[in-house]
Amino acid sequence: MSKNELGQSKLSLPQVKQVLEAIGDENLDQFQRRTLDYVSKFTKVDSAAAEVLLDKLVNEYGLEEDEAVQVVNCMPQSVDELRIFLAGGRKIIEAQKLEAIVNLLNENRLLK
Repeated sequence: MSKNELGQSKLSLPQVKQVLEAIGDENLDQFQRRTLDYVSKFTKVDSAAAEVLLDKLVNEYGLEEDEAVQVVNCMPQSVDELRIFLAGGRKIIEAQKLEAIVNLLNENRLLK
């Protein structure tokens, strides 16, 4: 008798939105519809850009995956805002790197 184990993955809001839209509105239950409504309101970047951002933040800038997901979810607009998401980390990130991250986020931000 074998058990199927489900893995966990961290998804940003744009990725959640893409998954729920792929299911189709008519196939969503009440909780999923509320979730889709929430992510539609608060998504600040499209899902393709979110995946690229997550990859760059983790691989090029050395952020943890949890930190990168939160940064993409909130898309801070200044270095001071970005520091809030990275304050709990155990490493210090240079000011130049923080500015580069903010510039990267600004290049990919959705205009609303």
